[in-house]
Amino acid sequence: MAKASTLDMLIDLARNDTDEAARQLAQLHKARQDAEQQLQALHDYRKDYAERLQQVSKMGLTASNYHNFRQFIATLDEAISQQNKILEQMDARLQKGRDSWQAEKRRLSSFETLQTRQMRQQALHDARREQRMNDEISARGYRGMGH
Repeated sequence: MAKASTLDMLIDLARNDTDEAARQLAQLHKARQDAEQQLQALHDYRKDYAERLQQVSKMGLTASNYHNFRQFIATLDEAISQQNKILEQMDARLQKGRDSWQAEKRRLSSFETLQTRQMRQQALHDARREQRMNDEISARGYRGMGH
């Protein structure tokens, strides 16, 4: 039965690896959501700032103040661009995390399939052995009756 205990140990390890991959995937998903919220906040802030520039421009604005507004909006545009790059990187990491989790699940499933197959074979072996024992007992009883 050493095979069964080894297989049980492999299943436990695979289950732990699958759980760890799932935890990492959840962390990656949360980090990606946070990054997406940051991007949305940057978009909202840029929109608000652009609207403020329009309102202030209607009342009159010095060239210097206009330049400062435009420069700040350009800085926000750059931050938005950087955040988009971060999201792309996070999407790639998230996909790797999904792939890793799926690979671990397949590995666990393979071990569980082996265990099920092994248990079926053992049950069949036990049933055959029991049948042979019953046949022997019946044969002895039959012979013992003087036949």
